[in-house]
Amino acid sequence: MLSRLTRSQALALCAAPLVALIATAGLAPLPFSVAQPGMTADVLGENKGAPVITISGAPTRETSGQLRMTTIEATGPEADVSLGDVVDGWFRTDQAVMPRDSVYPSGESPKEIEQYNTEQMKESQDAATEAALRYLDRADDGIKVTLKLADVGGPSAGLLFSLGIVDKLDGDGSGGDLTGGRTVAGTGTIDADGTVGAVGGVGLKTQAARRDGATVFLVPKDECSEAKAELPEGLRLIPVTTLKGAVSSLVALESGKGSVPAC
Repeated sequence: MLSRLTRSQALALCAAPLVALIATAGLAPLPFSVAQPGMTADVLGENKGAPVITISGAPTRETSGQLRMTTIEATGPEADVSLGDVVDGWFRTDQAVMPRDSVYPSGESPKEIEQYNTEQMKESQDAATEAALRYLDRADDGIKVTLKLADVGGPSAGLLFSLGIVDKLDGDGSGGDLTGGRTVAGTGTIDADGTVGAVGGVGLKTQAARRDGATVFLVPKDECSEAKAELPEGLRLIPVTTLKGAVSSLVALESGKGSVPAC
């Protein structure tokens, strides 16, 4: 006949499998990526010794200020992320825990992912060029634009590429710079018609922007709430939905005339 267990003995017996499960989960890899603020690059300047934007077939302007595209850095598609990493990331403002499938296409090898990101960047560059030339009404002028940014993939620099092309060709349209001499950063995809799209990771990108000296950040309007949640001190958010709207906001900010939208 089995003896009756005391309450404390019963609790200990029930807790043992739970402790073992938590310990196992703490060591097992999970389908997440941990991201943090990444590099930024001034599209009006050089990246790794080469101009980011090269234009031929039309005169270009000398620009001042900076237009910095922003990135995040995430653990690789084959990296093991443990429960401890996830918990730590949740409680830190300089990291974000993201489903791995939201960062990398599922079911693809690292080489395939790299190729995919490269293709996304190329498509983004083509759309950015077309959007800028359409905005300036110079799509038929035979202007050639080459965009080069080493070690960066994906479409999220599209808006900043377009703004850089506009600034180099036309500035604010009245002889001044789009930046007004400031360091302006931002993110957003862009379509050939100038529509700006959301990108993800904006909370980390604002941190990267402020770290690298930006005082203004252009954010896709749909991501205003996320950007405001962990906004670094001294960084002003300007929501955008189109290239035209982004240019108008920067011109208004520079001139002090007209309204500048806010999140």
